[in-house]
Amino acid sequence: MKIGHLDNQSATQAPGERRSGTASPASASGTKSAEPSAQVELSTTAAQLAARGTDGVFDTQKVQRISDAIRDGKFQVDPGAIADKLIANAQELLGNVTRR
Repeated sequence: MKIGHLDNQSATQAPGERRSGTASPASASGTKSAEPSAQVELSTTAAQLAARGTDGVFDTQKVQRISDAIRDGKFQVDPGAIADKLIANAQELLGNVTRR
């Protein structure tokens, strides 16, 4: 979903990227200074999500059916089903799933 425009991309700069006309002392002398490194640790939930990956399955026919229903004004949202799936996903991620 696209919200707004990204016309002002030049306002942000990638790390290590220099603006023209500004030289750091290290680059002025021709040597490169080492950038500091950071130690990053994932939470157990993030690690579980990363380990699962994606299987790459994409049902184009289902997407087309939903798209057609939305375009024709026939698509109906079931808030109860959405809420149930959100709760089930949250419980699964938190490890609180009761085995049936």
